[in-house]
Amino acid sequence: MSGRKLAIVGGGSIAFVVASMAAMPFGPRIMFDMPDRSGGNGSKTAAELAAEFKREFETKHDKVKEIAEKALAEAEKGTPLATTAKELADEAIKGMNDAKARLDELDQKMARRGGDGDDARTAGQMFVDDENFKAFAGQNRPRGRVLVEVKDITSLSTDAPGSAGALIPSDRRGMQVELPQRRMTVRSLLMPGQTSSSSIEYEQEKLFTNNAEPVAEGALKPQSELQFEDKVANVRTIAHWMRTSVQILADAPGLRSIIDQRLRYGLSYVEEQQLLNGSGVGQNILGLVTAATAYAAPGSLVATTQLDTVRLMILQTALAEYPPNGIVMNPIDMAAIEMQKDDTGRYVIGNPQGTIQKTLWGLPVVETQAMGVDKALVGAFNLAAQIFDRQDATVDVSTEDQDNFVRNKVTIRAEERLALAIYRPQSLTYGDLSRVT
Repeated sequence: MSGRKLAIVGGGSIAFVVASMAAMPFGPRIMFDMPDRSGGNGSKTAAELAAEFKREFETKHDKVKEIAEKALAEAEKGTPLATTAKELADEAIKGMNDAKARLDELDQKMARRGGDGDDARTAGQMFVDDENFKAFAGQNRPRGRVLVEVKDITSLSTDAPGSAGALIPSDRRGMQVELPQRRMTVRSLLMPGQTSSSSIEYEQEKLFTNNAEPVAEGALKPQSELQFEDKVANVRTIAHWMRTSVQILADAPGLRSIIDQRLRYGLSYVEEQQLLNGSGVGQNILGLVTAATAYAAPGSLVATTQLDTVRLMILQTALAEYPPNGIVMNPIDMAAIEMQKDDTGRYVIGNPQGTIQKTLWGLPVVETQAMGVDKALVGAFNLAAQIFDRQDATVDVSTEDQDNFVRNKVTIRAEERLALAIYRPQSLTYGDLSRVT
């Protein structure tokens, strides 16, 4: 058998195998241990491996069937099957069952990945894979520009650009030293949306006066008031660019690293700051903190610790009839709370061996350095605001510049456009934790 392992799906004998062939529309499934023809680089996709297994089956199937039928014919003549041959057949059947399990696993992986077997690509990888860019970079003297949309496959909603980070392969080697990157979290708290306009007009809830009461039959019913205020959220542009050598166009890993590590991350970094702290002045987005309701201890309650303050922020939001679903806090403040100890030296809430998910008063804590130290934001984020993406992150490469031409340079620009509509400021409570005096 040329040194390759052969296994056949079946019961415990050659006769069973042959009998089963007639009932199987494609014959028995056969798997061979394939030699590595890729030069050891492991570059084959699951689809390519599956196709190779199928080709091996088609070339070997007739030969295997011939061997099995010959053994069955010997058995029908009364010639006993040699013990060694039977052991080899049983071993082949067992091996095929194991191979079938491996092939099933491959099928499942292909199904989960949409059948193509390719891993999700970063923004930079999508750019260098784009056919327009390849044609542009393939010129001897690239002149002109090429624009490619590089929206993250991980969506711009949960854990993305948002997401707490665009998908970044662990073995990317485009640069010797990669930049440390902040995990982006604010976008994932908010409702996602799309727009094709330059502004979003919406109604912001301002006041609800509830005069409902028991009324006698025939008496005048009381009137309640629900007031809204017209608001406009303008689409804002976040952008930056850098100049590099034109030779980078021929260096796909290097170009991919520039896009992912510098340009794309730079947009996400500023976006996080704007969504949380934007002033709303000029070209700035009106952020959650700026629009939030100021913290004021309700019910004449007094907070004596940071934990008390967070609890009263939750209460203030709940009394406004908006059940909060999260807390945004700087990692320094969360660490200070976790390190608090009682008189006996035991941690009040912190547990060095605890779980990864951090909560306070039953609500998840989202840590980000975009939040100021000694500050906290509590809110019903799913009701408070919505992001409207006007233009997903795009990368634009151009040599159309006199300085670029004489210096053999290329300009790479990245930009995105979005707006933030804040529907209910009362559902957001922001204030000091009173840890720092």
